[in-house]
Amino acid sequence: LDENATAALDKAARKMKNVTFTVKLTMLDSQKKKKGEYTAQVKFQNPKYHLVAGDQEIVSDGTTVWQWNKSTKEIVVNNMPPENEIDLFNPSRLMTDYQKNFRAKYIRTDDNGDAVIDMQPKSAQSYHKIRLFINEETGVLNRIEVHKYDSSRDIYELRKQKFGRLHPPIKFNPADHPEAEVIDMR
Repeated sequence: LDENATAALDKAARKMKNVTFTVKLTMLDSQKKKKGEYTAQVKFQNPKYHLVAGDQEIVSDGTTVWQWNKSTKEIVVNNMPPENEIDLFNPSRLMTDYQKNFRAKYIRTDDNGDAVIDMQPKSAQSYHKIRLFINEETGVLNRIEVHKYDSSRDIYELRKQKFGRLHPPIKFNPADHPEAEVIDMR
């Protein structure tokens, strides 16, 4: 057990219980060329979250996930991914369950005060490591990098973070969208 990694991850997990933030996702190919870039607004209230990106909304109550696509007028309903699957929409779950699913290793502290921590999955995944950048003083998670076997990478930069209880609480009701076709995949 890496004590430096554990201390930073535990501090960040406590911080992520109630937070809103903007996330910028940058996808890089194996030559580190940009394949795509997206921005989303995220509200997180452990274990619930609400993500808005363009005409897509993803809402979870911790058990069920609703994906509402405004342009196609479809709501896809799924169960929450199993605990051993990555769920970057829920970074608190990633950090609180890390001891079950990952081997965490403290790499270094960057000049800006971020602890760099590598997390290697204990079971086979589509990636070989997740690298987290956590401010050691505040416990704020600033960046997540998902390193894949083909040398491509997904980079999640968390910006404009605001901590504290969310109002109103996160919920989703398909009946609020009577024009939508509901596709239940559970």
